[in-house]
Amino acid sequence: MFGNIGFPELLIILTIALIIFGPKKLPEIGRSIGKAMREFRRTSDEIREKIEEEIQADEFKDIKKEIDKDIKDIQEGVKTDIAEETYKDVDKNEEGEKVT
Repeated sequence: MFGNIGFPELLIILTIALIIFGPKKLPEIGRSIGKAMREFRRTSDEIREKIEEEIQADEFKDIKKEIDKDIKDIQEGVKTDIAEETYKDVDKNEEGEKVT
C-alpha cells in the first residue's frame, strides 16, 4: 500500500505526527488507523469474493446452457432414430414380412 515510502520517509511522518498530536494521542490515532485499514482490507476482500462468485455463477450458467443444448440435441436424435425405426417396421409390415 505504501510502496514508495521507505524508512526515512516513515520516520519523518511519525515525527510530524508526534509533534502535532502529542505522545498521549499518538497510540490512539495509531489504533484508529489500524482499525480503519483492517476494515478496508476486509471490505475489499469481501468485494473480491463476491466478484469471483459472480464470475463463477456466469460460468456455471454458460455450462448449464451448453448441457441443456446437448440434451435437446440428444433427445432430437433419439426421436429421429425412433421415427426411422418405426417407418422401417411399417414398411416391412406392408410388404408382408413379420414385424418383430
